[in-house]
Amino acid sequence: MRTFATILMCAALPLAAQAPSGRRAPSFSLPDSTFKQYDILDYRGRWLLLDFMRTDCPHCKALSKTLEDVKARYKAKLAALSIVVPPENMTTVNRYITENKTTVPILFDSGQVAASYFNITPTNNGGFDTPHWFAIDPSGMIVRQWAQASADSQDWVKELDQLIASNTKK
Repeated sequence: MRTFATILMCAALPLAAQAPSGRRAPSFSLPDSTFKQYDILDYRGRWLLLDFMRTDCPHCKALSKTLEDVKARYKAKLAALSIVVPPENMTTVNRYITENKTTVPILFDSGQVAASYFNITPTNNGGFDTPHWFAIDPSGMIVRQWAQASADSQDWVKELDQLIASNTKK
């Protein structure tokens, strides 16, 4: 019975990562490579895509291009921020920005912001896949999240379009 429960939990884990969380987005203020601070509260009133990434991740590069397109399409209605954790540093991030011509700000986190978004505790391993991104609605609620498997697909963009359209009707 314990084995069955373990298998069931492992099978449900990827689905749980994809499910809407319906919780308030944890607050933060983080710097980019020019030391400009980005405070999540500055984005209230519009949609925010918050992407946890790595500069050596090929899926992250694909997602960066899509984020640029989505950001351009929605203009002032939507913003995007990317977050990296150590061992990323100024050199790796600046190289990534130059090579990928990204305008989405890449912010530096020491791990506390990631821990709050992924509900990391000392007992649950602390890992997460990259890219992994969250849709935060204009009121500051996490309404959807996507994991690495969605990065190479455009299906998540359709889901985002539906979320924004349904929020506009309210």
